[in-house]
Amino acid sequence: MSLSRRTFLTAAAASSALALLPLDARTAQASASPGLHPWGVAPPDGARGARLTNLAHLRFLLAEVPVVASATHTTFGIEESPRVLAPWTYADTDGAGGYRPVGGGTRDAVTGYWTQGAYNADDIARAAIVFLRDWQATGDPQSRDEARDVLRSLAFLQTTSGDNAGRVVLWQQEDGTLTPSAIPVELPDPSDSAESYWLARSVWAFGEGYAAFRREDAAFAAFLLERLHLALDALGRESLSRAGQWVRSDGRDLPAWLIAGGADATAEAMLGLAAATEAGDARSRQALQTYGDGVAAMASDPKKGWPFGAVLPWTGSLGFWHAWGAAAPEALARAGAVLRRRDWRAAAVADAGTFTPQVLASGGPHNAWAPLPAEAQIAYGAHGRVAGAVQAATVGGEGLRVLAGLAAGWFFGANTAGIPVYDPATGVTFDGVETDGRVNRNSGAESTIHGLLTMLLLDANRDIARIATSITGLSSFSGLRVLEAESARLSAGCSIVRPEGGAWIGEGNLSGAAYVRVPAGETVEFDVTEADGILHGLVWRQAADAGDAVWEVFRGRRRLWSTRTPAGGAGDRGLTEADGMLVPQLLGGDLPAEAVTVRCTSRGDVRLDALVIQPAVSSAVYATTSGAAVLYAGGTRRDQRIAPLAPGSGRSYDADGSPRGQAVQGGRVRVRGGGFTITR
Repeated sequence: MSLSRRTFLTAAAASSALALLPLDARTAQASASPGLHPWGVAPPDGARGARLTNLAHLRFLLAEVPVVASATHTTFGIEESPRVLAPWTYADTDGAGGYRPVGGGTRDAVTGYWTQGAYNADDIARAAIVFLRDWQATGDPQSRDEARDVLRSLAFLQTTSGDNAGRVVLWQQEDGTLTPSAIPVELPDPSDSAESYWLARSVWAFGEGYAAFRREDAAFAAFLLERLHLALDALGRESLSRAGQWVRSDGRDLPAWLIAGGADATAEAMLGLAAATEAGDARSRQALQTYGDGVAAMASDPKKGWPFGAVLPWTGSLGFWHAWGAAAPEALARAGAVLRRRDWRAAAVADAGTFTPQVLASGGPHNAWAPLPAEAQIAYGAHGRVAGAVQAATVGGEGLRVLAGLAAGWFFGANTAGIPVYDPATGVTFDGVETDGRVNRNSGAESTIHGLLTMLLLDANRDIARIATSITGLSSFSGLRVLEAESARLSAGCSIVRPEGGAWIGEGNLSGAAYVRVPAGETVEFDVTEADGILHGLVWRQAADAGDAVWEVFRGRRRLWSTRTPAGGAGDRGLTEADGMLVPQLLGGDLPAEAVTVRCTSRGDVRLDALVIQPAVSSAVYATTSGAAVLYAGGTRRDQRIAPLAPGSGRSYDADGSPRGQAVQGGRVRVRGGGFTITR
């Protein structure tokens, strides 16, 4: 069960499903030019033929659930088969190598009911997708039958009549009873009273299910298409009805027709709509066109700095990206190919080829960039980076496939804990790793599902699997560096402010949970020792005009360059939770090769959080089964030549993954402007 966006912020401050897998194993091997990448080890078991995908743990989580038809809830074949399959939400380790299924919330000792439920629509929908894709990849009849019964379970949660028809109840108890309102309260409440993440994921599952079953079982496929259309009816009363309308978010117009206000939920729905569109459903095609335009409108321009080409997930903040649910590049590349939309595909490639290298160089798929990377890392987030790069590679260059392999290395040790978090022998994926390396060894449905979705991709793309499974750890990384304003040299009139509410300000987190108020004429000075780099000023801008921050870079007493950024003027907060905005502002000039002083002088009322330094070349060094592999990510528009971080050879790539020659020349590593280089 994934957190809702609000819950997370509070807690953190062809026509088949197989068509979603870009290449089968033989095509993938043929497309990878011999000698293209320096991964010169013998292929590990996962690349020689033994499958990485193991459904054992997901099957362990499955429970038979009795269901009884009512005026508002029923499912396919309920009279003949009144039991369906659903995965338990959580699984806690028992300390002896086994697991104990657990529901959501607390369990009443008398009734046996959980305050949320035992099973939930989010995980039921995504478990169905795992079984569908495994069946389509292998022809396994057990996976086919499990996909059918899990889809029947999902359909039972969909309300079929009344004001909420087409929407989906989130929680269900062990005896099949539905829990429309959970404790603690989740929005929408009741859970089928408005569109939601779980409705979007139901569209994903119904769409892929229809595409997979339409030649296997015409009656069941027709039922799934009917339920998909019922969901589109519900969306037509909300987000789809607002197509072409815009909402204001801190002075910027954003699409009003995203499901639950997010590109995250909408992108997952698009995956199902793309499958149904390829299967010939005209209504899905129309919805896909509408939603694709909305998600693409959330893309960012890599040339303007933060968020470095990422597709933002939420209309509620311009300074927040999260790894979980970040299916936008996968969905845009997939839908862009189906509908022949070059602009969507370009947005997908920018996210995969420009932003993903920065994610990896910052230590991996941290759950939140709000706006700076932080929080734990989970399988849901890691899978999104892999799937986005794999799908973008179908319209971009082959370098994106190598990036996908590095990103998938997270499951095999390239994480903050330095250990594998997926076990091919059991199918267990751990629930996450903390920034300090602590491991959550529980293995609930969501982690299991996204681990398996990643393994299905690797099994279908053996060149990528060979890279991923050769990685054993993350030796070092060098990404964004933050210099806190409160630790800099402050002139006498400055003051440090620590808000009582902590770091969260409504749409982002203050770095260090504090900022410096810099009145007019006062200064803050930072000593910067890094050679080269790109500067970003992190100012908590006010809604009204508040003057400017003047930035100057000095080497000794000589001023090298200066620029200004606004301290206010963010504009109407619109639908955001708070006035103002917290987004790193690109300062424009690059750092020289020597140590410098960066001075920020207030020409108004500046709320300065930090100075953020993006290296001219960010990097991540991976331990592998045969030496070190290194990712070099270019941050400037200029080509760079730098000293290698480890011996090896490889290729340089443009940001779209197109190869641009040998990585190492004359003992220096070549990094294309805005592109990336990978050596081993």
